Amino acid sequence: MQTTLINPVAFNGVGLHTGQPARMIVRPAPVDHGIVFRRTDIDADDALIPARWDGVNQSPLCTRLENTDGVSVSTVEHIMAALMGCGVHNALIDIDGPEVPILDGSASQFVLSILNNGLRKQGKPVQAIEVLAPIEVRRGDAWARLEPAAALTIDFHIDFEDQAIGVQHKTLNMANGSFVRELCDSRTFCRKADVDAMRANGLALGGTLENAVVVDGDEVLSPGGLRHEDEAVRHKMLDALGDLALAGAPIFAAYTGHRAGHALTNDLLRALFARPDAWRMVTCDAAMAARLPGAGVHLGELRHVA
Repeated sequence: MQTTLINPVAFNGVGLHTGQPARMIVRPAPVDHGIVFRRTDIDADDALIPARWDGVNQSPLCTRLENTDGVSVSTVEHIMAALMGCGVHNALIDIDGPEVPILDGSASQFVLSILNNGLRKQGKPVQAIEVLAPIEVRRGDAWARLEPAAALTIDFHIDFEDQAIGVQHKTLNMANGSFVRELCDSRTFCRKADVDAMRANGLALGGTLENAVVVDGDEVLSPGGLRHEDEAVRHKMLDALGDLALAGAPIFAAYTGHRAGHALTNDLLRALFARPDAWRMVTCDAAMAARLPGAGVHLGELRHVA
């Protein structure tokens, strides 16, 4: 069944890239509403921003959504991953700034608040996207692929010159709460040299050692070190789930990413929906619904989150 929150949940913080303070409230929404952002800080005829693949204004650093009136919200990937990973299908997200709060750089605080709040079944079956044929996109030596599968799996490979990250690879079936157990506490990461360059260009203004894993060669500069030995690839998988959530419905497919990022995953969704023969909408029966991300998830899954 489709699911929404029981009550609104609020988050306060700053944007990673803008450094601007923001208050965000995730509210319950009716069936078939989907996930929609609403900018409450601007006077516009249409401040609603649907969380959809075709509303992405591609950026190398985050996922930015923009509606037809030019109203935008950026860094949506972590809250989108949390909603999909907790099995939330319908929500209205009020935000009073241009960027989602970064919090600790992961999705764990979103997940904790959503599950503490509780979820409500809405009495209507979930519609899902079934991938019927392989789709692949490439940018240089980076690529991403979707293939038919009975559940959403994510297979990700990264390769960084910094020894603190290096080569990492991980595969997970995203069904039945594995996002909450395995991925949601993994933080965004970056190289110190990249942070210095971004700040020199007026970016990453809200970034600190407390909301990102910063590495310099073989050294992890963030206090407390890593939460997982392979935290970097886990975070890339978290980002991929959030970007795939912009399909507008859960996906039955095997996703593979090799050095992929936000823009490439969006390219992949655009390529998928450009091929009507490569996908179809299906109504989930009980067996299919049990294989969706977030099915049956509960607070006890948060064993890794402090």
